[in-house]
Amino acid sequence: MDIATIIAGYKGFLFGFAEIVAYTLELIGIIIILAGTARAIFLLLRHYRDNARRNVVIDLGRALALALECKMGSEIIHTVIVRDLKELGILAVVILIRALLAVIIHWEIRMEQKDEELFALKKKNKQEEKSE
Repeated sequence: MDIATIIAGYKGFLFGFAEIVAYTLELIGIIIILAGTARAIFLLLRHYRDNARRNVVIDLGRALALALECKMGSEIIHTVIVRDLKELGILAVVILIRALLAVIIHWEIRMEQKDEELFALKKKNKQEEKSE
């Protein structure tokens, strides 16, 4: 057995393993999106039933951000499998778009958290005014 055969076998194994890991990460991302959406719907329905303050947007945003991280990890692993420059260009654009989406989602989460903190502060101030 010569070194070229060993390298070819290793290369085949690496490509196959990289594809399995990448598609597994894709599947995990999809599961996270489904679970996060189901949880957000459940919390939203409970919010209306109990009339409790719960910011569903933050919970859903966190789930989407986590799923997006898994999907970006998948795209990064796909770079191992890239065979030509055209594929690499497409992959770079996909990663750039997903990174931009992740930044936007994190920004939205921060804005919702600030709104929630402001709401809690206003509520606390109203309670203090009533007690005086």
